[in-house]
Amino acid sequence: MELIERITIEPGKCGGRPCIRGLRIRVRDVLALLAAGASHQEILEDYPDLEEADILAALSFAAAQSDHPVLHAA
Repeated sequence: MELIERITIEPGKCGGRPCIRGLRIRVRDVLALLAAGASHQEILEDYPDLEEADILAALSFAAAQSDHPVLHAA
């Protein structure tokens, strides 16, 4: 499975926000934990349904989302 395939978006789940493998764990939540200084191991202990590849998928998804060009009006 490609990392990006671990990210799912379902209209009726978590308000349509990107989640990990259909679970009710949002990509944003994983990223917020990492930003707050949580280690991968701490996240995996707190969320036993997650796998290391899920954390990497969240990071990969965020990197892809940040690569949009910003257009300024002239």
